[in-house]
Amino acid sequence: QGNQEKKKVLNSLMSGALAGAVAKTAVAPLDRTKIMFQVSSKRFSAKEAYRLIYRTYLNEGFWSLWRGNSATMVRVIPYAAIQFCAHEEYKQLLGSYYGFQGKALTPFPRFIAGSLAGTTAAMLTYPLDMVRARMAVTPKEMYSNIVHVFIRISREEGLKTLYRGFTPTILGVIPYAGLSFFTYETFKKLHADHSGKLQPSPPERLLFGACAGLIGQSASYPLDVVRRRMQTAGVMGHTYSSILLTMQEIIREEGLIRGLYKGLSMNWVKGPIAVGISFTTFDLTQILLRKLQHSTNVER
Repeated sequence: QGNQEKKKVLNSLMSGALAGAVAKTAVAPLDRTKIMFQVSSKRFSAKEAYRLIYRTYLNEGFWSLWRGNSATMVRVIPYAAIQFCAHEEYKQLLGSYYGFQGKALTPFPRFIAGSLAGTTAAMLTYPLDMVRARMAVTPKEMYSNIVHVFIRISREEGLKTLYRGFTPTILGVIPYAGLSFFTYETFKKLHADHSGKLQPSPPERLLFGACAGLIGQSASYPLDVVRRRMQTAGVMGHTYSSILLTMQEIIREEGLIRGLYKGLSMNWVKGPIAVGISFTTFDLTQILLRKLQHSTNVER
């Protein structure tokens, strides 16, 4: 039984890591563009976003659209692996606690499992997210690689800077991860109840994941903007000391909707794609690994 549990955890970690890597790489250019708008006072529009992508491509080359993606991979692989694995474990723990062992959780525990999974992953990988944001908004000359970012931030701004924006991250990840996992799991349960099929098809999984991403990211978006401002304050010439002061400054300079929801329409394109790919990749990899293990056991 202990061996089975280890295999299950390992499967979740591997599936989660792959899910995060595939999803984030697919939307990296949109992600970088969104961050560049979030940390500046420029007004966001689809036309301006396209211009920024095109200008970046002309000035820095095609692969510059993926600048910071190596830092994203260093962060997102452990983040997604921990988040998906933690979610499976929290589901099991809450299932035992509420007496739903082996069955789908009821709505509230379903939301709690997602929130706890996101919080666990964010706490363990936060400095890597900070580095990713810095690399996304700075030219190549400023930071040559991930290690260089860590060294310069530690030396010039202090180690505490690596955790700047941590509080809005945790406050944002609770509704984001909670609603994302809750929505996806709810759609899967409703699908099983109404269709009679145990598993949804890959396109159905993508659709469920897209809806989950749309709801989760819309609910937590202002905190995402605040987090990015606080993370990049050192290189953008700002001094944001707290969540409330950051929000006040953004609203005063740019307005409530144009400031705190800047880039949300791009997130409505990017987010559902990324979350849909992520959940689908995780589920399908889990199924594949279970089949491979089953066939290996049968051969033995």
